[in-house]
Amino acid sequence: MPHVTVKLYPGKSEQQKTQLAERIVKDVMEALGSTEGAISVAIEEVSPTDWPETVYRPEIASQWDRLYKKPGYNPLK
Repeated sequence: MPHVTVKLYPGKSEQQKTQLAERIVKDVMEALGSTEGAISVAIEEVSPTDWPETVYRPEIASQWDRLYKKPGYNPLK
């Protein structure tokens, strides 16, 4: 624990995704005191056309009060 899932638009290189995962692991270890072996990171690519209904509506808009970092955009408007 914990498991972190990052959803983003396609187009980032494997190197960029690996670097992001490494930084997330480092920050989780520092912030939560977790060991590296306890942390997992998944990266899921979602197309821009699917983003509003696949990610924004179910995971952002409907869970607004649970977000510790809220986005500054709303594709549903």
